[in-house]
Amino acid sequence: MKGKKRSFDGIKAVLVKIAAGAIAGLVNGLFGGGGGMIIVPCLKRFLRYKTNSAHATAIAVILPLSVASGSFYIAFGNAEWLSTSVTSIGVLAGGVLGAALLKKLSSKPLTLIFSVVMAVAGVKMLFF
Repeated sequence: MKGKKRSFDGIKAVLVKIAAGAIAGLVNGLFGGGGGMIIVPCLKRFLRYKTNSAHATAIAVILPLSVASGSFYIAFGNAEWLSTSVTSIGVLAGGVLGAALLKKLSSKPLTLIFSVVMAVAGVKMLFF
């Protein structure tokens, strides 16, 4: 972001990123996913990232986070290998498609889609 000041600079930005990462890691470790719903709003609101950059950064952060959490699930015998392997094929295909779409979507529809997905997930968890 050339020429624009973010709301936090220097050490404050680092501390916000560490806090957001810690919360996302906790959520991902507890629920097996969901770190993006923490990272994206933090990057946008506190660090003034553009929408597409916030989503792309969250995706990049969540990969090692998911590998770490998944490794613990596997080590403790909580992950079913066949389901993990088959689902990974779909995850890889969806990830490539999502990354391609992220480049094409402007921030307004991306924010709308993200908000709807979060709201639907919340309602589903509350009532179903």
